[in-house]
Amino acid sequence: MSADELHSPLRVHPVRYLLTSIALVIAVASGIFIGGYKKRQEDFQLAVNTAVRGAVVTVSAAKLGGKANGENVSLPGVFQAQNAAPIYSMVSGYLKTWYFDIGRNVKAGQVLAEIQTPELEQQLKQAIATLDTGKANENLALTTANRWRALLQTDSVSQQEADEKFSDYQTKKTIVAAAQANVERLRTLESYKRIVAPFDGVITGRNTDIGALINAGQQSGRELFTLSDTRKLRLYVTVPQTYLSRIKPDMKVQVEVPEMPGKKIAARLVNTSKSINEASGTMLLQFEIHNTQQSLVPGEYGNVSFAFPLNDQSIHLPPSALIIRKDGPHIAVAGEGGKVSFRKIEILRDLVSTVEASFELKGNETVIDNPPESLLEGDVVTIKPITPVADSVKK
Repeated sequence: MSADELHSPLRVHPVRYLLTSIALVIAVASGIFIGGYKKRQEDFQLAVNTAVRGAVVTVSAAKLGGKANGENVSLPGVFQAQNAAPIYSMVSGYLKTWYFDIGRNVKAGQVLAEIQTPELEQQLKQAIATLDTGKANENLALTTANRWRALLQTDSVSQQEADEKFSDYQTKKTIVAAAQANVERLRTLESYKRIVAPFDGVITGRNTDIGALINAGQQSGRELFTLSDTRKLRLYVTVPQTYLSRIKPDMKVQVEVPEMPGKKIAARLVNTSKSINEASGTMLLQFEIHNTQQSLVPGEYGNVSFAFPLNDQSIHLPPSALIIRKDGPHIAVAGEGGKVSFRKIEILRDLVSTVEASFELKGNETVIDNPPESLLEGDVVTIKPITPVADSVKK
């Protein structure tokens, strides 16, 4: 080796050196990037998990009243007679006598009172006299018509004259018929001097006495008697709209009256008004009661007990659990794993402090009380345990 070779500088290929340097820089940068990316991913996943844990809403469980059993509701009702009629006079006059006072049972057709009708009697006598006069004129006209018809056969009179006589007879005959009808009308009115019972019943009112002036008709006079058939009674009850869905045809109810405490009387539904009173929000129901012993009287009041049947899907829940939407009321239910679902329900009755609704819970589902507005279908919630009343008092 020469001295020149020992002291000559190191020869490096410039292109190869540049490529090696670039590769080294890329390797170092890749290592730094990969390490930083994994760290950022770990930090992001940690932040997501933390946010998810913080987003799980804690809600309270609604206190349910359990499935409702049959319910008894008491409403006031009023009794009325099956048939009741005020009895007026058809003729004017003076009361001659009466035969039955209040509380007396009468049969259909029995005479309750008699009326003196002097004016009607005079009208009848005059009508009979007019009828007799008409009959006499009719007989004379008939005789004259027959005589002129015979003279017509010998040409002693003209056809015109004979026809006039026969027409006069027809006129007199019509006058007699009218007079006869007037007499029959007055005799019919005269029969109304006796006030009779239109049906079997009891006298519940007498508003006249002997010698009283009687005016014919309802407009000008007052009723003489009030007759009621109390063998059957009608019971009228006004039922709030809330209960109308439970009213069934021919349903039976129990009635109690103050004068017979503890005794229950059966009644059967026969009619409804099929219309709700706008002012009171109630419907009128008519029940029928057999009153063979006549222990009940028209006009009295009683307490009517409705035993509404069991609704297997009826549950009481607080109003705060309701979610009102356009398609009706809903509730929020937390199921398996706290997953939220919304369920449409049917409200049966509003009991102010609670609401009776028809719905069904599956498995271990829990109704959420005061569900937040931000709660969505499928969200996961944590149910807050209900604190017993005793524990809350101790605290």
